[in-house]
Amino acid sequence: MPRAEQSLDEEETAPLAVDDSTEADDTEADDTEAGDDTEAGDDTEAGDDTEATAGGREKKAAGEGELFRQSEIAADYVEGLLDILDYDGDIDELVAGGRPVVEVVGARLQNLVGQRGATLEALQELTRLAVFRQTGTPSRLLLDVGGYRANRRKELAAVAKNAVETVKEYGEAVRLEPMSAFERKCVHDVVNAMSGVVSESEGVEPSRRIVVRPAD
Repeated sequence: MPRAEQSLDEEETAPLAVDDSTEADDTEADDTEAGDDTEAGDDTEAGDDTEATAGGREKKAAGEGELFRQSEIAADYVEGLLDILDYDGDIDELVAGGRPVVEVVGARLQNLVGQRGATLEALQELTRLAVFRQTGTPSRLLLDVGGYRANRRKELAAVAKNAVETVKEYGEAVRLEPMSAFERKCVHDVVNAMSGVVSESEGVEPSRRIVVRPAD
């Protein structure tokens, strides 16, 4: 299965609202870069307008019933992983922001998140693959564990606002630290909602980062 990180998570411009909007997973139009990945929006995250798929863009977005079916398949897969790892957690499946979402809540789940969400991103890719194997359709599924994404989104909103203030004060571009597709989408969503500035992504994974600069 082709990698979904950039096409599924970074191609959306509209913020997602999971719990609080998740992921909507990296537009994701992560990457508001025109011609490259302009955030026209999994996401970003967009979580990106026209639904992106792992192999390109879908001509038609999946219906809510199909999206919920994807979340159910994903929830079953995640439940199996928790059983294997002997972790306890409550699993909720839902559809939010036009994409399937699975949320895992419980104690002792930090190991499933990993440093800066690296393990969570890997688990999300595995879960998307599990959905793909059953449906034959690339999925923009968003997986969250212990509310990590919601909390990280708030932190990144503060980072984005600080960058915007710096750009407006000094009139010079600000380059942020490398981020995952999900993190870049969160920043793009905040910057794109403000006037006088634009954001774009540069570099390649795992060193891809956002640059905030004055609008032309």
